[in-house]
Amino acid sequence: MPAKKMPPSRLPAIPERDLTSAQRALIDSIRSGPRGQFKMSGPFYCYLHAPAFGELAQELGAHCRFGTSLPPRLSELAIVATAQHWKSQYEWAAHAGIAEAKGVKPETIRELRAGRMPKKAPKDEQAIYSFIKELYRDKRVSNRAYKQVNTLLGDAGTVELVGLLGYYAMVAMTLDVFRMSPPEGTPLPFPEPATR
Repeated sequence: MPAKKMPPSRLPAIPERDLTSAQRALIDSIRSGPRGQFKMSGPFYCYLHAPAFGELAQELGAHCRFGTSLPPRLSELAIVATAQHWKSQYEWAAHAGIAEAKGVKPETIRELRAGRMPKKAPKDEQAIYSFIKELYRDKRVSNRAYKQVNTLLGDAGTVELVGLLGYYAMVAMTLDVFRMSPPEGTPLPFPEPATR
């Protein structure tokens, strides 16, 4: 794993004493939702700088992660495939362990991190991965990829999968633009570009 550190965050720290009522309400909303906690890091740290947007984003994120018809194993596979596509250090660090805990095999996670089709993964995971790779690469999906995923998930589940991918792509972009590092001591899963 690369030992190189990420550059410092582009967003200034917000001392707790300086939090606005809207920022405090966002923190309370995140804590009282399915996540059960708020960390002064990652996308939620970014959202604090725009709390009205943050409230909407965290509600959508809570639904995408905890409220869809997708099995958690497939949701987490989709999240880590998105993290790999965007080379999102924080998103990968936050979700690779969750994906494994939800049933994605370590070998599959290694293949995903390398950007390779997980050939030994179950067929449903391979179908989801193919769909994701086509969508991110081509900005469309073929009839074949669509049919495979729609057969697995149905119409509602397919809509939810696309929404989850859109949400986690937004999160990955947010994390990268504002240079949000994984927790101290966490090895970076992807090489950092030489110039940033």
